[in-house]
Amino acid sequence: MEVRCVQQFMKLEFYERDRERGLYATFTWLVEEVGELAEAILSGDRDRIEEEIADVVAWTLSIANLLDIDVEKALEKKYGVRRLCRD
Repeated sequence: MEVRCVQQFMKLEFYERDRERGLYATFTWLVEEVGELAEAILSGDRDRIEEEIADVVAWTLSIANLLDIDVEKALEKKYGVRRLCRD
């Protein structure tokens, strides 16, 4: 699974709602999900942790879409991951 593919899926499914909600409200949802992830980690429930990690990633991609940021390129630029993740 490629980051670009997941980001495109999030855009197709959620962009209009995210745009209508606005950047700051969408960011608030991300913060809420980070809190839920913290609670899941404290509980030690692995299934719940996986779900909350997925939510945090999804909301992060939604914010990137609102800001027209290509997350795959941002990761390559910041961490040089392309060296390890060649097609």
